Amino acid sequence: MTIAPDDTRHGATGAYRAMRDFLQSTDDTLPGKFEITREGIVHDMMSPGGPHEVTTARISRRLESVMPDELLAHNGTPDVEDEPEGIMRHPDVMVIAWTDLDTEGSIDPHTLIAAIEVVSRSNPDNDWVGKVRDYPLIGIPVYAVFDPRTGTGAVLTDIHPTPDGPRYATRKDFVYGEDVTIADWTISTADLPRYQDTP
Repeated sequence: MTIAPDDTRHGATGAYRAMRDFLQSTDDTLPGKFEITREGIVHDMMSPGGPHEVTTARISRRLESVMPDELLAHNGTPDVEDEPEGIMRHPDVMVIAWTDLDTEGSIDPHTLIAAIEVVSRSNPDNDWVGKVRDYPLIGIPVYAVFDPRTGTGAVLTDIHPTPDGPRYATRKDFVYGEDVTIADWTISTADLPRYQDTP
C-alpha cells in the first residue's frame, strides 16, 4: 500500500527527507515493513511469516555455499538507499562484499551484486512491479524474485536505458524445483515452501 504522494521523483527533496524522518521515528513501533519508492512510502502491513522466512534463509544459505568467502548473501539490516533518486528499499537478501557491508548508515545500491525478494503475500505488486521499476533505476544489476504464492520466479538482468528510465532487458522465468542462476552462481529451488491459503 502506498501511503505518500508522488513527490519523490525530485530526489533528495524536503518530501523525501520528511518521509525518511518519519520512518526513522516509527522504527520498531508500527507493524510491517516500510520502504520509500518513487511513488512514496510503501507499507507491507503483514510481518513476514514462516514460508517467507524459510525461503529467505534457504536462498541465503544456498548462495553462500557456492559463493567465494569475500561475499555474503545478507538478509538483515541496513536498508539500501539512493538519496538522489529518493528511493530507500530493503531487499530480503542482498549479495554483497563484506567490505561494502561494513559501512555506517544505508548501503549504496551500486555496491550490490544482486537483490533477491521473496514475494509478500499481502503486497505482491511491491515486488513484481515497484521493485522491477526501482532496482534498475538505482543500479542493482541483478534482481531475482521468488514467489511462494505460485511456486515460480524470475531473474531480471541487463539494465538498459528506456524513455521511462533504466529498465531490465532480460527476464528468465523459473519454476520451483528447477535450478536458477543468480549473477554467477546457480542454486537449487527444490524444497522451497509455498503459501498455503493465498488470499
